[in-house]
Amino acid sequence: MVFGVTFLIFVLSIWLGHWILNKFHTKDSETSVDLGIIQSATLTLLGLIIGFTFSMAIDRYDNRKVLEEAEANAISTEYLRADLLPSETAARTKDLLGQYLDQRILFYSKQAPEKAKEIRKKTGELQQALWNEVLPVAHNQATPIVALAVSGMNDVINSEGYTQAAWWNRIPQTAWVMLVAIAICANLLVGYGARNFRKNLGLFLMFPFVISVSLFLIADIDSPRGGIIRIQPSNLLALQDSLKQPQHSLVTISNKTNN
Repeated sequence: MVFGVTFLIFVLSIWLGHWILNKFHTKDSETSVDLGIIQSATLTLLGLIIGFTFSMAIDRYDNRKVLEEAEANAISTEYLRADLLPSETAARTKDLLGQYLDQRILFYSKQAPEKAKEIRKKTGELQQALWNEVLPVAHNQATPIVALAVSGMNDVINSEGYTQAAWWNRIPQTAWVMLVAIAICANLLVGYGARNFRKNLGLFLMFPFVISVSLFLIADIDSPRGGIIRIQPSNLLALQDSLKQPQHSLVTISNKTNN
């Protein structure tokens, strides 16, 4: 949608720049020189803003990948630390962690808004259930070993909060408005400066096409739940597979993640 809408807007801008602006202001030699300076400055500014915006999107994408790895590490560590709790509590905690892991993997998949809300609700319920499992033990056995298990549970809950905050951290709408506005101005100037517009129509369409593709790529990277480029929960999936294997396999994977 971003590509289609922006491409039509930019093509219309070039057309307006060539057919409308030329009717109100005829270009002479001095105007052409001034136009070249303004075009160069506008296109340079547009390129810089696209570059900075793309950098913002990439930074957010990398941050989401790092947080997914940290979340898998927190869950695997707490799964091991659950053995420090009493046997019955440890069994219930591990079972809840398995369910919690399933919900976290679903969180990273492409879901409808209603389904995403349901996943967040179920995740919150499981977090409360996990905390309720370790809280009585912490009250009754305030030992350093139990404190280690409680601290690990706190890391599991916090890691989910950091991940959710990163998914909400998007490029501001104001930045998008400014970017599109400058791109429209650039296309108007390109159209206004065109000499053989009809003869080189395909050539002039390349500029709005390239700009639209750039905006599409930025929007796609900045959309963690939709689009083509998405975060794959590879570490969480690896952890899910390890839980079905013997205990020593989980220890090995947890150590690799920590390293």
